[in-house]
Amino acid sequence: MGSFSIWHWLVVLAVVVLLFGTKKLRNVGSDLGAAIRSFRKGMQEGDEGEGSAPGKLGKGQSEDASSADRQRDDSKH
Repeated sequence: MGSFSIWHWLVVLAVVVLLFGTKKLRNVGSDLGAAIRSFRKGMQEGDEGEGSAPGKLGKGQSEDASSADRQRDDSKH
């Protein structure tokens, strides 16, 4: 009763395809891929928002807001 051979896996694959059909399996695969891409995108956006480097705009800060801040700083000197 060791590990399964290739024939065992082929029989399991054939049963799964017969039960669910190729169209449903394709839809499940594409949904899973979309979920993984969305998760990765969310993780990247979360990392960018936490440690913004100097010179980079933070979340919610637009180009106009940062230039307005710079103009205020220049007018003080």
